[in-house]
This record gives sequence, structure tokens and C-alpha cells, in this order.
Amino acid sequence: MSAPSATPQDTAARLTGLVRALRGHGLRIGPAETVDAAAVLDVLGFADREQMRAGLAAALLRSDGQRAVFDATFDLFFPLGVGTPEAARHVEPQDDAPRFGRPDPARDELRERIAAALAAGDRAALAALAGEAIEAFGRYGSGATPGSDGWSAHQALGRLSPETLLARVLAALREQNGTPDVSDLVLADEIRRRIRDFRALVAGEARRRVAELRGAERIAERAVAPTADRIDFLAAGRDQLAELRRTVHPLARKLATRLAARRRRAARGQIDLRRTLRRSLSTGGVPLRPAYRLRRPARPELVLLCDVSGSVAGFADFTMLLVQAMSEQFSKVRVFAFVNRTAEVTDLLARGRTDPARLAARILTDAEVMGHHGNSDYGSALGGFAERHLDAVGPRTCVLVLGDARNNHRDPNLDALRRIAGRARRVFWLNPEQPALWPTGDSAALAYAGVVEMHSCRNARRLGELIARLLPV
Repeated sequence: MSAPSATPQDTAARLTGLVRALRGHGLRIGPAETVDAAAVLDVLGFADREQMRAGLAAALLRSDGQRAVFDATFDLFFPLGVGTPEAARHVEPQDDAPRFGRPDPARDELRERIAAALAAGDRAALAALAGEAIEAFGRYGSGATPGSDGWSAHQALGRLSPETLLARVLAALREQNGTPDVSDLVLADEIRRRIRDFRALVAGEARRRVAELRGAERIAERAVAPTADRIDFLAAGRDQLAELRRTVHPLARKLATRLAARRRRAARGQIDLRRTLRRSLSTGGVPLRPAYRLRRPARPELVLLCDVSGSVAGFADFTMLLVQAMSEQFSKVRVFAFVNRTAEVTDLLARGRTDPARLAARILTDAEVMGHHGNSDYGSALGGFAERHLDAVGPRTCVLVLGDARNNHRDPNLDALRRIAGRARRVFWLNPEQPALWPTGDSAALAYAGVVEMHSCRNARRLGELIARLLPV
């Protein structure tokens, strides 16, 4: 694998491409930060790639949560090299997987070397082995059809299954160092971390090679995982949901600051035109001193109606935790959950601070949110709320309904939603699906949108924008 070119023109193109790709992932990088990054490259040069990475990150990033996106994108525009790595040049590609039960000497030999490198904690050796893994097991396509061939980290890792090497590496370390059993748990966690790092190296090598085929900017757009605040709620996996929960409190502090600023600006009230004109008589009709309507400072009440069924549980879970973290910004917060029956879960949410990962499961087991079946029924849930809990809604209450409005072709019960909207100050429906899907299948979104204001809310960034803009102060 040869070193990439470093002419001034190529360096400028790589830096501007990196900035464009990062902006495409939602990172706010302006001309000033780009100029600072160019100065960093001028000072640090290309001799130490990791030092260059750290310098560019310091110039371009604003928070630690953006570092994973930056690192993956940096590796595309400033790769360690181009072409096939030297260690992988003599590796024979394995086109067809052996049938079940048959030995695979090439795979077994590579797994042995991976286990040895994991036991030694040798990152350089693991990086070289990642190149061999992609060369041997990651290639797909025959080259006969242009654009159909490439490399797949998923395919290579599926053949090698590095996570199954844990017991072998532990046994090797125990034999080598005489590690006592009491430290096995700590040692196992360390080996799991090394295996995750190796999987990341394989994924990075596959992205680098595909980027050489199809262009770095295209691969940065499609193959680099987004920041936590841009992860689609409905597509988030377990690890991504855990990452989202870690962003709850920083996002809550930011939103609380915005709401407090709005409250300060609104404290003076709106201009009273009649009093302003009357006051202007003393200055010949020129309104030099505007008069304002007096505004009674009172924090609003907030009611959440959350669908906690499997399809949207992650969205509701994150939003409930966020509102709980912002509870000081409201005079009262009450939270109701439903699948097809509505139950108040305000106390469960307060106790859920200690274990937010199990909040949704605790609601499903401890609260009566399901009747005789486990399917979503918005009409029944809204009707139950209107009958039993309507006293929670008053003229100072803002109601947020959270759900995809997938009603399984049942009666949407629009009258119940109208009763709620008739008592509340404002009602907003936050839907984690994109608007193009609202008229499809069993969705009653368009019917509900005709009664209350509905907004698409697919990720944490959009949720924060809506809360800061829509909630009354």
C-alpha cells in the first residue's frame, strides 16, 4: 500500500472534501474553522498522521460526540495509504465459503494470528490483519459488471467471527501470565474492547477501498454512521439507543437555556398599540415610548401522551427522559403511556433515572398500558385518556402526543382528540415517521393532523428544535 500524494493542490482538495462531508453529517463548520484547519496542516505536516488527526479534530469539532464521525471521515480523505496493503498482496481471495462442516485452512490460520495479536494487544498487527481479512474474505463481485464489485466488512467479519475468539485469547493470557480467576471479568472486558477495535479496523479498511472505487465523498455520505443526535429513532439499534440516552442531559441543559432565554424575552409582553398611540400624543404623534401589555410570568404545564409499543418505544423512551430532565422548566409535568390502554407513568419515570435503559420494559410490566391484545390502538387510548384523565389538561397545559399513528385499521376516535385539544392551551403531535409515509398502510396520521398540529420528528436534533420552538413559555 503506497502513501497518498501530498501536493498542495491535493491537500486542499482533501481538506475541503473532509469539511463538506462533515457538514453533510450536520457538523457546523464555517470558513473560520476551515482556515484554522488549513493552518494546522501547514504547521503539523503529514509526518505524524495521528497528530494531524488530533490537530484537525481540535480545529473543526465542537463536542466530543462528533469525534466518531470525524474519525471515520478523516480515514477516507487522509488514508494511511492507497491500494492493497503490503501484508495482503500475497493473500489469495476466498470466493466461495466452504460447505458446513468442511475445514477452511486459510480462515483458521488467519483466526489464529488474529487471536495472537488480540492477546498481545498489538494494534499495528491487527491493522495489518484487517487488510488481510478484507483481501481474503471481503471481496464481492466479479468485475464483469462495472460498479458491482467492491469490499464488504460484514462479509469478512461473518467469515472470521472474531468475537468467538474470546475464550481462546483468555486461555492464552491466563496460561502466559498466570492471571487469577478473580480478574477474569476485567480481562474479558478488555478483550471484548480489543475485538470491537479490530472490527472497526476491518470496517475502516473496507470503507477505504470502496472509497477508492467510488469516491470518498460518496462513501462518507452513505457509509459513515451519523452522530447520535442524527440517528433515526425508528432505525436505532440497542447500542445507538444507549448512545442516545447518554445525550439526554447535555441536550436538556441546552434546551433549558433556550427556553429560559425565550422566557426572558417574552417577560415584557407584546406592544399594546392603543396605549402606545395614546402615549405618543405628548410627542406630537411620534411613538417614542412603546407601551407593553403586562404579562403574568407563569411557567406552563406539560402533559405527554406516549405510545410505548415496540415500533416507537425508543422514540418515546428518549423523549420521556428528556422531558424529565427538563422538568424544572415547567410548573407541572405529567406523563401517560399507552399501547391500547392509557396509564399514568409519572412516578415510574421519576424512579427510572437510576436505570433509564429499562424504562420502557418497566412501563410495559408495571403499568396497565395493554388490554386483551398487544397491538397499538390510538383510538382506544385517546378515548381512555379523555374519559379518565382529562382533568390533567387545562388552559395552561401543552400536550405532546408521541407516536407514529399506526392504528392497525381501527377507529381513530378523532372526537377524543378534539376533546383534549379543546381543553389544552396547545396540542402538538410528534411523529417519528417521515411525512411521505403518513398516508400509507394502517397510518391514521393525516386524520389526526386534521385535528392537531403534527410534526415529523425522526431524530434527537429535530426533537430538540421542535421543543425549543413549539413549547410555550
